[in-house]
Amino acid sequence: MPQFTDSQDRYGLISRIFHWGMALLFAAQFLSAAAHWALPREHAVREALWSYHPTLGATLFLLVLLRGVWGLANIGRRPGHSGLLGRAAFAGHLAIYALMVIVPSVRLLAAAGGTRGFSYFGIPIFPAQPAEIEWMRAPAEWHGEMGWILALLVLGHAAMAIVWHHLIKRDGTLQRMTGSA
Repeated sequence: MPQFTDSQDRYGLISRIFHWGMALLFAAQFLSAAAHWALPREHAVREALWSYHPTLGATLFLLVLLRGVWGLANIGRRPGHSGLLGRAAFAGHLAIYALMVIVPSVRLLAAAGGTRGFSYFGIPIFPAQPAEIEWMRAPAEWHGEMGWILALLVLGHAAMAIVWHHLIKRDGTLQRMTGSA
């Protein structure tokens, strides 16, 4: 029988599904952003990948909120971090979570104040405004830069899990998130 909640020994099934499912979705999101940045306009691959970016971003935002609620409900049961590296890991996780909320929030704020509005899978979320509401658009100017900072933090997170915990320390940290602990 699978363990759904977290424990001191390992993360439960739901935490692992959130973690690895969102990892795949973030990889797709970063790929679409990279194609948008690197490929010329009107390039078919750029347009195909960019077409899902807003919807995937909104989906990730919803999943981040759900994952946050789940994480808070399990916080007392989760494997702990100790020492200086533990505090650094906590700070890194906090930065990742903060950006996972802030990056889509500023873009959704801009959509709410924009002339195009925003629909999620065909459901209107924000109607189009007759004119841009500048104070709502201004924070979105940093959306891309913050997204790339998030991507770098995620890469650092993965590198620490694989290189430091799995290959150097061999302390079972990665296994606690894969379910093989």
